[in-house]
Amino acid sequence: MTTAMEGSPGMTLLADVVAVSKEVSETGSRSRKVAILAELLRRLHPSEVPVGVGFLSGVPWQGRVGIGRSAIYGLDAPPAGEPSLTVGDVDRAISEIEAATGGGSISERKRLLHRLFARATEEEADFLRRLFTGELRQGALAGLMADAVASAAGVSGGIARRALMLSGDLTRMAKIAMTDGESGLREVGFEIFRPILPMLASTAENLTEAVSGFELASVEWKLDGIRIQIHRREREVRVYTRNLNDITAALPGIVAATLRLPVNQAVLDGEALWVADGTPAPFQDTVSRIDRDAPPEGVVTFLFDLLHVDGEDLLDAPLQIRAGRLQAIAPQLKIPSVLTSDPEKARRVLDESLRAGHEGIVVKDAASTYAAGRRGKAWRKLKPVRTYDLVVLGAEWGHGRRRGWLSNLHLGARDPRSGRFAMVGKCFKGLTDELLKWQTEELLSRETGRHGIAVVVSPELVVEIALDGVQASTRYPAGLALRFARVRRYRPDKNADEADTIDDLRALLPAKRG
Repeated sequence: MTTAMEGSPGMTLLADVVAVSKEVSETGSRSRKVAILAELLRRLHPSEVPVGVGFLSGVPWQGRVGIGRSAIYGLDAPPAGEPSLTVGDVDRAISEIEAATGGGSISERKRLLHRLFARATEEEADFLRRLFTGELRQGALAGLMADAVASAAGVSGGIARRALMLSGDLTRMAKIAMTDGESGLREVGFEIFRPILPMLASTAENLTEAVSGFELASVEWKLDGIRIQIHRREREVRVYTRNLNDITAALPGIVAATLRLPVNQAVLDGEALWVADGTPAPFQDTVSRIDRDAPPEGVVTFLFDLLHVDGEDLLDAPLQIRAGRLQAIAPQLKIPSVLTSDPEKARRVLDESLRAGHEGIVVKDAASTYAAGRRGKAWRKLKPVRTYDLVVLGAEWGHGRRRGWLSNLHLGARDPRSGRFAMVGKCFKGLTDELLKWQTEELLSRETGRHGIAVVVSPELVVEIALDGVQASTRYPAGLALRFARVRRYRPDKNADEADTIDDLRALLPAKRG
């Protein structure tokens, strides 16, 4: 049974955390966000630090406790008039809710939730709802919080971020930093079977810019698979996702491939991808294949980094060295790549990747070390941009910095058979403050109804949307959903009947597989 955090909790009010969350969400300055968060962390009792850090980063230290959106938003508890909940009160409540399992757990969880929300003010209740449902998008993500912890504890930001990468646990890193300082953080080391946070890539505007940014670049195929981190010690192998979840049992083929490598110990970074008849499957098909216990040969291992081998940590070695060592031990598993400073050679790799059915390329600084955290410039991903003209069917009211503006757009594609519009996804990315203001005024002038936080509008406005592709989905009537959609611009020069069709989007779906 999970219990509340050890130690005697202080008496910091939840209202203080909520106020900081709101302030962070309403400022665009990264340094100001860090300062706001650090000031609160200094005020917290040591036992409250992991709890507060979890709340402010949007995930309690207990993780997701399995409370559905309908249970949270279906609560009928009038708001309290004055703040009384402490950080410790909420922490204990979450642990009690998590521990309520088995027969009668649904009613017990409902009782515990009602008791908690009955003590919450309106603003606290809104915060808790978003915390429980994973909707607390306030800008205090892991990389930013790591810098805030470093500032509050008076330690090096680089050491804090490295400890976070190696521990894979933001709340644990924060507790160590605030109680044991830099010496404690330095003791956090690389351990086999304790997965570390993965290094991530930022987006490159174009190929020439990506390659010319490095003296020498490793240009690699970009696959649309499941990011995996493989740990091996002797005959034991474990496979972890990018979220550090253990999925070893679902990937017997990858375990077998790893055991064939000529090493005793290794930590490898790569992708798991279902390949059928020599053609890569889209991400969602790989996921569903794994979920139904794929045969060993169904999901293929592709590796692009080596972080440890036979007692030697390689995190601080240049990528060129790590790639060379990987090539030596696993040439048959290594993702195709070239070392070059020539954009034309890089373009040939991009063309080869696309012809093979993959997403694009990742351009990496050959001299870079392995560092997790916010997306840096050492790895740059490049994928062809597809844009489509879609129609706005509605929008949801924003929160935080976007409170008072219509933000999350409901997008529709034209059905050429009926002439109507079918919803194919939502999008809130790519909107500037100026565009949000204009968009809100334009949409309200076309309002035809409301459903909860959504404003339904007459399908008139055409917006150009960039996306990475589409995937089959039962969530929307058209049977598909947009992937990584972002607003490029509105198209006042186009009428709704000029929008792209459902058929245009369906053409992006991969062929059905058996």
